[in-house]
Amino acid sequence: MSRIEILKTYKLYIGGQFPRTESGRYYPLLDKKKNVIADVCLGSRKDFRNAVVSARGAFNSWGGRTAYNRSQILYRIAEMLEKRKSEFIEEIILQGGNKADAKKEVELSIDRLVYYAGWCDKFQQIFSSVNPVASSHFNFSVPEPTGVVAIVAPQDSSLIGLVSLIAPIIAGGNVCIALASEKMPLCSITFGEVLATSDVPAGVVNIITGKTSELISHMSSHKDVNALVYGGKDQKEIKLVKENATLNVKRVFVYQNNWNKTESQNPYFIFDTQEIKTTWHPIENIGVGGAKY
Repeated sequence: MSRIEILKTYKLYIGGQFPRTESGRYYPLLDKKKNVIADVCLGSRKDFRNAVVSARGAFNSWGGRTAYNRSQILYRIAEMLEKRKSEFIEEIILQGGNKADAKKEVELSIDRLVYYAGWCDKFQQIFSSVNPVASSHFNFSVPEPTGVVAIVAPQDSSLIGLVSLIAPIIAGGNVCIALASEKMPLCSITFGEVLATSDVPAGVVNIITGKTSELISHMSSHKDVNALVYGGKDQKEIKLVKENATLNVKRVFVYQNNWNKTESQNPYFIFDTQEIKTTWHPIENIGVGGAKY
């Protein structure tokens, strides 16, 4: 008798745990030969709301950590991904990729994490400034994390697109909820398994799977989401996101980069989800004879 293989059920990654979708819905992921290769959760509005609550709870702690510590943790993610490289390559091949391209994508994802780990304690020096003012004050502007960021990952990428959007957001001290590619979701939850063993505090990164058409309206209209990063190309979705963002004046960034190129990494992706805080400090003037005025 031929053995029936037990397929992996890819659950969600919320708050450092792997819950099943509260909706109880799943969809079968098919390979090129129309064979079922996995069962994937169809995330719901409630799942997204749970992820937002988890992310918000983690924000103060993560945003308050030293930049050096965040750098250490991003580097640790890269270390753990390196150790599981063969597993990710296999998943990309299952979803239709060839071995050479799959290997290149995983290695580039690892290198991208290292790249942003290096920027964690440097981008503030680039984007901060001492501003000239026409009064007896010092005036400083410094970037600070904006808060909870929703991410719609590119549909045509399994791993590198997801990593390229998550890494700069958390490098800058933000927390996020990422909606994985509906067509190629396997690496996303496996990446959650990497995050769970990489010193990343629970809630900093949350990953859900499902249909963009069902979730994008909720992601862009939720009032406790401070920014949304959209990695797709659907013009109707882009229009919807921008309209819904006006409900709480959340920032929207639409990226349509080729994430497989090293040119698609730079510190400006960190800066996009930063707020600028300007501080005024009076200058104490000292006159003749040491008199202060």
